[in-house]
Amino acid sequence: MSLALDENKLEIVKSTAPVLKENSTDIGKRFYELLFEKVPELRNIFNQTNQKRGLQQEALVYSVYAAGENIDSLENIDELVERIAEKHVSLGVKPEQYPVVGEALIQAVQEILGDAATEEVLDAWRAAYDYIANLFIELEQKKYNEIEEQEGGWTGFRALVVDEKIQETDDVISLCLKAKDGKPLAPYKAGQYLTIKVDIAGEPYTHMRQYSLSGVSGKDFYKISVKRETGDGNVPDGVVSSYLHDEVKEGDTLEFSAPAGDFTIASEDEPIVLLSGGIGLTPVVGMLETLAEQEPQRPVTFIHATQNSSTHVMKEHVEQLAVEHPNISSFVCYDSPTKADQNSQNYDKEGFVDLQWLQSILSCGNQADFYCCGPAPFMKAVDKGLKEWNVPNDKRHYEIFNPVSVLQEAL
Repeated sequence: MSLALDENKLEIVKSTAPVLKENSTDIGKRFYELLFEKVPELRNIFNQTNQKRGLQQEALVYSVYAAGENIDSLENIDELVERIAEKHVSLGVKPEQYPVVGEALIQAVQEILGDAATEEVLDAWRAAYDYIANLFIELEQKKYNEIEEQEGGWTGFRALVVDEKIQETDDVISLCLKAKDGKPLAPYKAGQYLTIKVDIAGEPYTHMRQYSLSGVSGKDFYKISVKRETGDGNVPDGVVSSYLHDEVKEGDTLEFSAPAGDFTIASEDEPIVLLSGGIGLTPVVGMLETLAEQEPQRPVTFIHATQNSSTHVMKEHVEQLAVEHPNISSFVCYDSPTKADQNSQNYDKEGFVDLQWLQSILSCGNQADFYCCGPAPFMKAVDKGLKEWNVPNDKRHYEIFNPVSVLQEAL
């Protein structure tokens, strides 16, 4: 698609993008207020818990800022564009929703920036938004077509039955899901996720959430693992995670969109290092199982960090994979081991994952592909260490359970 901005508009967008970033919180907050006033039903798409936490407000304007800064070289943010497009497809975003989003965004920029948002600036950003919106519409339509055309694929949301509910730990459950219509399920790439859509009694809006797939593709069921998100005085409890833990039973029907996500394994022969923190283990275990089955000669190191054995999900499963597959090495890091953990020494490091420890356990050195998933502080620390170790950008891959701005800003 050719860039429909003249040199003057291009320069205006690039020069004012940092101003949007500086005012991202206020612009994002006002944008969502305006959007929900114009189209209240869009509350059914956006994560209302993240709205309350302020995460989506920052995510929206961060993405706009990044696109504006790179408006003449969007290949610089291919990863960001791909990630957003995958998320949009998983939520069922439609082309006709883009204009109203753009209208609300420009109005929010105008209100928050005041006199600095001259008509010339607003015109330039309108043109930039139209260009970016059309790029996403084309990319997302291509993805919709690919999903629908593959065996077992579907668009929209499909009924899946909870075939089995497993209590992994006190605060983590796994759900095994089968197609209610008995037809095949679409294949997926290790590291991808499902999007659930639920209407919960007492909740005014539909809720959608993404949960990573674990296990190997090609079976007659999907498996997701869900951590109960517990809030405090400032942060609300996770509405959907609480519902899945407390209300959903085996035999219940839930609605999901087809597998999506860009956090997937590159097909290369070099060693691979999988790092996970907490419930970030779920997509990484899916990668581990896939590598064990499909690439038995590829050296794999699996590293998991969590508080202690009481929060360690799928511990025995990973240990068994390492025993059965000589190409797999597994290491565990506990930051708060229990007395029983200390007595049995069922972990490899006490404290946190750091560069010195990574260098001591990785026989491949920094010559590997690194895949990391977990809380933002965990991934920030890992990424800092890998950068110090001179691991190239294209060898460091991340997934995070928060809007994309949090990922970008954390790393």
